[in-house]
Amino acid sequence: MDSLIAKADAIKPLNKKRKTDKHDSRAKPGPSTKKSADADPTATSVAQHTTLPRSLRPSSPPPEDAKKYSHIPNKKLRTHLTRQSTQNARSKKLLKDAELLLTEEAGLMEVEGELEKTWRVGQEEITTAAGQQAAQGRQEWKMDGGPYRTRYTRNGRHIAVVGSKGHVATFDWQTGTIHAELQLRETCRDITFLQDHSHFAVAQKQYVFIYDRDGVELHKLKSHIEPTRLEFLPYHWLLVSVGNPGYLKYQDTSTGQVVVEHRTKLGACHTMCQNPHNAVIHLGHQNGTVTLWTPNLPHPAVRLLAHLGPVASVSVDPSTSGRYMATAGQDGTVKVWDCRNWKGAVRTWNARGGSAVLEWSQKGALAVATGGSVNVYTKPSIQTPFTAPVSPPLYLTHPVPHRPLTSVRFCPFQDILAVGHSAGVSTILVPGSGEPNFDSSEADPFENKKARREREVKSLLDKIQPDAITLDPSFIGSLAPEPKLSTAVEGGHDIPYARLPRYERLRVSGKADETEEDRRDGAGGSDEEGADELAKGALSKAEKEKKKMRGKNKSLKRYLRKQRKNVIDPRALAVRKKLEKEKEERRKARAIASGQEEAPKPSALDRFKRSS
Repeated sequence: MDSLIAKADAIKPLNKKRKTDKHDSRAKPGPSTKKSADADPTATSVAQHTTLPRSLRPSSPPPEDAKKYSHIPNKKLRTHLTRQSTQNARSKKLLKDAELLLTEEAGLMEVEGELEKTWRVGQEEITTAAGQQAAQGRQEWKMDGGPYRTRYTRNGRHIAVVGSKGHVATFDWQTGTIHAELQLRETCRDITFLQDHSHFAVAQKQYVFIYDRDGVELHKLKSHIEPTRLEFLPYHWLLVSVGNPGYLKYQDTSTGQVVVEHRTKLGACHTMCQNPHNAVIHLGHQNGTVTLWTPNLPHPAVRLLAHLGPVASVSVDPSTSGRYMATAGQDGTVKVWDCRNWKGAVRTWNARGGSAVLEWSQKGALAVATGGSVNVYTKPSIQTPFTAPVSPPLYLTHPVPHRPLTSVRFCPFQDILAVGHSAGVSTILVPGSGEPNFDSSEADPFENKKARREREVKSLLDKIQPDAITLDPSFIGSLAPEPKLSTAVEGGHDIPYARLPRYERLRVSGKADETEEDRRDGAGGSDEEGADELAKGALSKAEKEKKKMRGKNKSLKRYLRKQRKNVIDPRALAVRKKLEKEKEERRKARAIASGQEEAPKPSALDRFKRSS
């Protein structure tokens, strides 16, 4: 070992430089706790013998499969394209190397034999088998002031709890650091974080209040009256609330303005969730209906009769891009719906213990808290169509002696489920429920203060407008459909003649401008319909004088009429022919009804006749 250290030049620096006035190494005034790099001989020796791989150096030779642009005479453009192709080739090679890091997929618990079941495994066995860091997620927080509701931040690092009697607390559950703890001494119904853990909103008895990280009251939102549920849309910076008056309100937290408020007309609402894929708000009402709302529609985009009684809980699956929705009613049933067709429940079963509280995890596990236990179901059984009201195979169960169970929340990027009840909050381990690979640009559990500030500024710059919220988010950016022409006959659009604009009707019937001119001059038009209109009633002399010089003068109209005389519009001719045919059919029908003509006798070949 001594020989290795001696070879690494760990006893003294490799090159001993002479002190000069140009490189003055005297210490500056003031306290200094950091050690310079030269003070650590081991670090200096390692730095002399450590280099980056050649493939990661910016000055390394380009890969062999990089495209050449030697034929481009412009030197600046050639350099830019060469650098871009080199970067793409290096990225492809690094992507192959990165695949070695993800050797295993996130899996669930597995049993050895068919007789063994995963739901028989208790939390003690899971905690013992899990690692030390994962076992920290199994905690019990006993508090007075329940029942409690919980909410995690997007990165899963911080948690906020609120009790119905006014106890509010936010803290870092991994380190146990408490950020704020308040005793509001009034009814509190819900809590949610805003863009990060630095701000959170509380739905109190009368209004919504916003607090900072230290628990200092910042804003009192008087427009949100008697709120019951809160949601925050992170990509739109919108705080959404619904309350006892039955109004759904969107408020922009970056500007402070109320964007829109919708009157649901369905009474007080106590159930709300958001679809993380398209930011559509799902509401569950007392008459058993579930409605889907967007800020740009004054009426619900979808109205669904889900249960025979009041809806107790609604949740959307984030693992399938919002494709499936689960609802629970006070009639004791749990239903899974396909949001693509709404033709009926994919799966239905009865939950023991009455109304249930639902929550989907990032990997598609469904937690159902009912009675005194929490049951977890996994894919694909809950998404496979099954007509009989039979419960799907159970994955995990955990009894909770404290009733009622008011909230269940999965921790992002962790296999942890937080259950809020009357005696506090309990967290259990659910293996395979969390997403193991996080995107640090979206939500980083290990971000520092500087990274949080940069992410906040970037999200403000990339804020999406509320009008962009639709049921199909891929609609934005797609090609617009072809415009519906008012005179399209051979195409797929067949607009009735009565719904055409006035000028289009005149042009189709051949009476645009020149017909009015002929009417003013007293000369009858050539069309039968124009003659009929003239025969119905002639204008008085005063009205003729009043309308004589309206619009273009007489000489200009005569010139335009000569220019349009020989113009043939095929669409106008087709519409005119269709109108003449319909007029002839109406004449025949009147003649048959009056007895002037006989009705045509049916023939055996009429079945092969094309319908016009």
